[in-house]
Amino acid sequence: MLVKETLICNKLKSRSISARAVQVGQGTPAIKNIISVASGKGGVGKSTVSANLAVALYREGAEVGLLDADIHGPNQAVILGIREKSRVNNEKKIVPLRQHGIQSVSMSYLIDTKTPIIWRGPIVSQALYQLVYETLWEDLDFLILDLPPGTGDVPITLSKKVSVSGTVIVTTPQKVALVDAGKALAMFRKLGIPVLGIIENMATYKCLYCNHEEPIFGKGGGKRMADANGIPFLGKIPLDIAIRKNSDRGIPAAISDPNGSVAKIYRSIAIALVEQLLL
Repeated sequence: MLVKETLICNKLKSRSISARAVQVGQGTPAIKNIISVASGKGGVGKSTVSANLAVALYREGAEVGLLDADIHGPNQAVILGIREKSRVNNEKKIVPLRQHGIQSVSMSYLIDTKTPIIWRGPIVSQALYQLVYETLWEDLDFLILDLPPGTGDVPITLSKKVSVSGTVIVTTPQKVALVDAGKALAMFRKLGIPVLGIIENMATYKCLYCNHEEPIFGKGGGKRMADANGIPFLGKIPLDIAIRKNSDRGIPAAISDPNGSVAKIYRSIAIALVEQLLL
């Protein structure tokens, strides 16, 4: 299996899946594949999944960037443990920060983290465009976009202005999350953005003492949603206190314990995602 997974990643890195690679500088392809991570509603762990997915891809040997596209509620500075601010060079280009091996950019790297961002839709859309195209990314195999929840301006901007290879939808198993995830799925299809798969987060609660797993939010909702819509189910992630603790420490679970069960789950999901891009 390890040989197969290594071949998959190497094959994907050798070419761009997007119809048009993002061009930066003097016509040099800087980003081969842009993948957005979305959710229908907030609170399902989308940002945590985005960070861990980026780290998991990096650990497979890919050059990865993470763009915090949740303009009004950026959280990647906390999840990645970044306290410094991004530098803007003389040409007014943003220099991404590197942490845990991945490049990243976020509004929280540019302004005080306690300052609310009170912007209307057109300004948010322009900010997203600038973060993608006016950041000095080193050549990337993958750029992961951590989108805001819902079906607002940012996904519409993506469909019109950014060459996205596809999107991944994160949900939790309970009905209220699945209903909104279904709306997000329908929106991306309407916008013509391929849906690469569903990730079910908080699928089970893992007991600290006996390791028994209980589906406290319901069982199998993400898998049923994927099957009903004819799209891949990329995997499920438990509600594990280690994920929360590591996020609060600024060390994603995929790298804090690289041989642990959670890191293996994120690695499996990353490989499943790569396989979908190769189809």
